[in-house]
Amino acid sequence: MDIKDYKAGRYQQQRLYQAFFPTSINLIWTWSDPKINTLLSEANHKLGELNAYSLRIPDVDYFIEMHVIKEATTSSKIEGTRTEIGDALLTKQDIDPEKRDDWQEVQNYVKAMNYAIAKLKSLPLSTRLLKETHKILLSKGRGVAKQPGEYRTSQNWIGGATIQDAVFVPPPYGEVDSLMGDLENFLHNDRIDVPQLIRIALAHYQFETIHPFLDGNGRIGRLMIALYLVSEGLLAKPTLYLSDYFEKNRSLYYDKLSIARTSSDLAQWIKFFLIAVIETSKNGVKTFERIVKLREKIEGEKLITLGKKLPKAKELMNVLYSKPSLTAAEVTERIHVTHATANALIRDFVRLGILIEVTGRQRNRIFVFMDYIRLFQQ
Repeated sequence: MDIKDYKAGRYQQQRLYQAFFPTSINLIWTWSDPKINTLLSEANHKLGELNAYSLRIPDVDYFIEMHVIKEATTSSKIEGTRTEIGDALLTKQDIDPEKRDDWQEVQNYVKAMNYAIAKLKSLPLSTRLLKETHKILLSKGRGVAKQPGEYRTSQNWIGGATIQDAVFVPPPYGEVDSLMGDLENFLHNDRIDVPQLIRIALAHYQFETIHPFLDGNGRIGRLMIALYLVSEGLLAKPTLYLSDYFEKNRSLYYDKLSIARTSSDLAQWIKFFLIAVIETSKNGVKTFERIVKLREKIEGEKLITLGKKLPKAKELMNVLYSKPSLTAAEVTERIHVTHATANALIRDFVRLGILIEVTGRQRNRIFVFMDYIRLFQQ
């Protein structure tokens, strides 16, 4: 199927509205647009650079935890939450009660992502894995009444106060199982030669078009991209998340998906997707470079001044790379020291400019590794 000849689907009248019935994507795909070839080559190259760089960094898993938190906050922000990275690192009791619903959605997303990535070792990327991940995503907070872990059994829609004035109405729920089965078969069809980045670009478009869940479709659809890249070996570690690019170009993101449906113009969506991979990969390498420089400065210039405290100071630094906001009690628990030793280490880290105290309280104070957090806010 040449992309330019593809018909995305058809609208079919229901009782009070028209629903969109997407066409199967489990096809052999070709294209005549040379720009797709150029972008695909560059995207594969930049993704390879990001993967290679992440493999050269010692203890890279510490830093990936912050990548996950950034993805959780950014992907959730696209759906309307207002939790920032700094807030996501706090405990529930330290969050303003008015912000706790948003905070909870981000925490759910972090748990869902970590679960799905770990589960890939024993379960392929599949409708089963997506459902299990969705169940965790909606396990607490606003989504608990929206069929966590199950495909929808009622009609949903996108935009508009009612279904009659909706911007887009996905296919009826009776179509979801077969459409998702087709999507899963496409992802794993080894009898067709479709480049992996083209395959996941089409799969993301189709997933968002099917909108198989009552809630959480955007977040699961974006997470599916990272899961696919890891499951297919394009990335050894989950270091690329496109939500940051999609959020910064939110209008374009939605427009390209919409144009693919309304005009059957998949080429525009694919090019946008490949540019997102290119730019996100380049930014990922820059972030890792900044992390390495910060680490070298701290461990090569600051920690060495602590003498016999150095071993425990290095342990605390490793904790901070994955959890850059903590209390003295958490330090005590994480590196197995007395409360007095934890407080002494924190005082040293504050004096050295590694940590800053952000609450102004006398008890239950929170200390933040701000220079590190800023790297993920750039």
